[in-house]
Amino acid sequence: MQAHSSKNSASERRPFGAIRSKPKRFAVIGAGMAGIACARTLMQAGHDVTVFEQHANAAGRTAVVHSASGSFDSGAQYFTVRDPRFQKALDTVPGLCRAWSVNTVRVLDEAGRLVAAAPPPGERHWVATPGMDALVRAWAAPLAGAGRLLANTPIAGIERDMLSPTQWQLRSQGADGSAQVHAGFDTVLLAVPAPVAKAILGEHLGAWEDTLTKVEMAPCWTLMLGFAQAVRPGLTTLGPQWNAARSTHHRIAWLARESSKPGRSQVERWTVQASPQWSQEHLDDDSARVQAKLLRAFSEVTGIRATPSSVEIRRWRNARTMMPLGQSALWDDAAQLGLCGDWCLGHRLEDAFVSGLEMALAAIDAAHSGQAFA
Repeated sequence: MQAHSSKNSASERRPFGAIRSKPKRFAVIGAGMAGIACARTLMQAGHDVTVFEQHANAAGRTAVVHSASGSFDSGAQYFTVRDPRFQKALDTVPGLCRAWSVNTVRVLDEAGRLVAAAPPPGERHWVATPGMDALVRAWAAPLAGAGRLLANTPIAGIERDMLSPTQWQLRSQGADGSAQVHAGFDTVLLAVPAPVAKAILGEHLGAWEDTLTKVEMAPCWTLMLGFAQAVRPGLTTLGPQWNAARSTHHRIAWLARESSKPGRSQVERWTVQASPQWSQEHLDDDSARVQAKLLRAFSEVTGIRATPSSVEIRRWRNARTMMPLGQSALWDDAAQLGLCGDWCLGHRLEDAFVSGLEMALAAIDAAHSGQAFA
């Protein structure tokens, strides 16, 4: 098995356009940023691609939660742009993403006192509108329109195709317990968190088992609060005059005023993300208990004592990469398997895009050269 690195990538070795041989059938598991970046690149190169997603929509970490108070970016809060390929892709959806004039991201101590307020020099914070999921969903639209995005289809495992042993088949498990087999794929690419990939691959994990064990991911409890009572003449916001902060509070790592983001409704809304350590310690706690503890911490840090008009809570089991793989993707020529995701490079949304892109380019390069397919 080979580890594919962003250095000497497929894009640098061989340009691609129309494919030179019969299109290959790809299964991409996961419709987050990495999965969609990978799938759309393969589709543009002329290959036959089917994306499998366990949730109702393409989103991944950009998932949006809707409430009576408005929408919340429950995962990724914003993104930055450093790779020119990411900027080129963003240029295909002009006007969809806007700069979040957060000005400074505050750093607070446990009591909510200001410690520092300095964003990375020259680096802008961007958000998709009207919610963070809009970007992934826009890029996924051609796949969905072609019937190549199968939502509500969680993949439980993969195995060799019973009718064609050189190909793969996928087993999905419906919410009602029903099982379905999706067969006839030349290559399977997994764009899911490392622990999920290990579970899906099972006995086909091979030499990647030790490699993936080194990847560390932390969970995150996310609390989302709406304050409809703040919408009245003379009152525009509650609490502090900042819109985003990192906190050293033992429960809270990040707070953001959702209503300060462009393209959102003006109802006062806050997203609160718990620290990795606290989330791990309370991973299996009752959600009501977690909600109460985080709400208390939110009041301590912001000084907002008002009772929220709406409360939502979500648990992300694999939210943040603590120890990345250290390369853009994993690629196995012989087995026709690949792995990608933000965890390969870090935890930023752009890391997910780059990983998915590099995964697709490696697969395209292998298809052109004939190395990956018998």
